[in-house]
Amino acid sequence: LWWAHSLPTLLPRPPLAAAGSGPVGPCGRRAYAPPTERKRFYQNVSISQGEGGFEINLDHRKLKTPQAKLFTVPSEALAIAVATEWDSQKDTIKFYTMHLTTLCNTALDNPTQRNKTQLIRAAVKFLETDTVCYRVEEPPALAELQRNEWDPVVTWAEKRYNVTIGSSTSILGPNIPASTKETFVSHLASYNMWALQGIEFVITQLKSLILSMSLIDRHITVEKAVLLSRLEEEYQIRRWGNVEWAHDYDLCELRARTAAGTLFVHLCSESSTVKHKLLQD
Repeated sequence: LWWAHSLPTLLPRPPLAAAGSGPVGPCGRRAYAPPTERKRFYQNVSISQGEGGFEINLDHRKLKTPQAKLFTVPSEALAIAVATEWDSQKDTIKFYTMHLTTLCNTALDNPTQRNKTQLIRAAVKFLETDTVCYRVEEPPALAELQRNEWDPVVTWAEKRYNVTIGSSTSILGPNIPASTKETFVSHLASYNMWALQGIEFVITQLKSLILSMSLIDRHITVEKAVLLSRLEEEYQIRRWGNVEWAHDYDLCELRARTAAGTLFVHLCSESSTVKHKLLQD
């Protein structure tokens, strides 16, 4: 994602990297390697409505994207969520925890310069290597676990979208019909560009279009989607054990990214503003 490689443009701009602080870039210059944390330089976070949408204010400065575009989001609810990310930072800004800001920067700057059709095709291509479609024959216990846990989700998706998906134990994966792919292409076309960025982000986390759409359609929860995407890993952990802290950390991180991506899709699919109620004496 764009956010993973760049910092948002703020005033004042961050200094260039010192000599020796990053890899050598073109023309012998040191490439700027953004820190994963930065000292908090603002006191208050607020939102305001501009001509292009809702903006984020850090004290009296407007937040900008890595490409120096004004950071503007299409809905007030999304602006509030992003502002909450910035407001929740303590003494240092932990950029790697700000998934909604990351997704907004990606949607605004579109660093890969892809259009809507390209985003949709990239998402549907995940069907060819979808996690829940690849099955094992051995060990029998894992094969049974996959059937019991993954088959209901595949069956739901087939009924929900009126398609054929199936599964396979072949290394080549299942043979997904062209009509199934086109159905998903048509369905994804109903989402706007911002939501599609979020859908792709969720798919990347879960390695599954089927699990992602089940989650976005509210058929399963974030916890369930993450568990199903890590089914084989969880099986091996139960059998052989795990590194005490690493497993829990990875699991929490995956849940956080998946939840943020799902929330982003929902907030980008709604254009309504938040209704403010006046307190009555």
